[in-house]
Amino acid sequence: MIGLIIVFVYVAIFVVAFFAVKYFVQRTMTDFTSLKTVTFGDESAVRPNRIASVVSVLTLFLIWGSFTGSSLLPSFLHAPAPFVGDTSFTYTLEDANGNQDDATVFVQVSGFGEKTEKFEVDPGDGFAKDDAISMTASRSTTIIFDNNDETTRKDGAKIVAIDGVAIGDGDIRTDSGRFALTAKGAISYTPPTGLQMEPIWLPPPESVLSRVKEIFNEGYRDSTLMEHLGWSLFRVIAGFFFGALIGIPLGYAMGLSDWFRGWFDPIVEFMRPVPPLALIPLIIIWFGIGETVKIILLFLAALWIMAIAARAGVSGVAISKVHAAYSLGASKWQIMRYVIVPNSLPEIFTGARVAMGVCWGTVVAAELVAAEMGAGMMIMVASKFQLTDIVMMGIILIGIIGFGIDILMRKAENYLVPWKGRV
Repeated sequence: MIGLIIVFVYVAIFVVAFFAVKYFVQRTMTDFTSLKTVTFGDESAVRPNRIASVVSVLTLFLIWGSFTGSSLLPSFLHAPAPFVGDTSFTYTLEDANGNQDDATVFVQVSGFGEKTEKFEVDPGDGFAKDDAISMTASRSTTIIFDNNDETTRKDGAKIVAIDGVAIGDGDIRTDSGRFALTAKGAISYTPPTGLQMEPIWLPPPESVLSRVKEIFNEGYRDSTLMEHLGWSLFRVIAGFFFGALIGIPLGYAMGLSDWFRGWFDPIVEFMRPVPPLALIPLIIIWFGIGETVKIILLFLAALWIMAIAARAGVSGVAISKVHAAYSLGASKWQIMRYVIVPNSLPEIFTGARVAMGVCWGTVVAAELVAAEMGAGMMIMVASKFQLTDIVMMGIILIGIIGFGIDILMRKAENYLVPWKGRV
């Protein structure tokens, strides 16, 4: 339910922002680029709208903060919080003879992370006795109502109503929360949950920021944050480097030679859909659990992508350009140097960006193999102890570093392949 609400909020903000920018911002600005006719291959005709980028990031932060009750947002932007405080409900108990009596259960609901303390109340008169329980917000609890009643379920007693609402096999809702009877007739109770998520599932942004400062200053598992990130970055770059070093020449060979294409095409197409994670057991058997295993896993994640990208780049070179070079007296080496390589570089850069992203996605699993340092190791160890703020921190830092590398690769592509989309 909460997931659907979040999706609805995100789509609503997207639609509102789109029309707001389209009709109120862009009409006051002169953008000659947007007047160009968009054609396939002309990437300069469509550029990212930076206003949309800023609004997109702010929207994600707003949704995150709103559904976690972040102190960084004003309270009126918070999603409804779960009930915290004192409440009560009354159940109607019917004994084996059909006699009924009411008893009240007083409930103290503590906030997330707060300690619950037991308390007692006067049981009152009648065979159904008042009771008291303590619990945490957004959690369910089972109330063994007949622990202090004069008649029990073994004697044939049963609950017939909660707050005056008849209860049977299904759930009922009252102002006090949601109720149901277990298979043995006990009361399952959940106070109003609201829409905010418990920190163990999704911590607020400030908790993640505080973890970043803490681990940056004090480290985590005897290593600083920079050491963890540095080792992950080293493994990713090393795996990608060797994958590109072998994959690009392999792709060129497959694109230029029918023999190489026929020989390696079954291998490449067979290995391409195999996820690198499926190879972990085999790689451990062959190479042990040292640092080599992690780099080999990332190497295999990049190898097939780079080979396919290089092959596609060579195969996509217009034959008319090759014929034109031959007609001007170019040798095979000159055709390779001045025609094949320049025209295949755009595809190779695209493959490199995809391969780098896959490597970052694989590094978490690669660092499961007896790693003492690394962002993936930090995430997996934290998840075992349900330290969700550290998990979120690691995911965000991996995403930021990966995004930064992608930006650098785009800049390198613009510098090294300025003809992309123009020839």
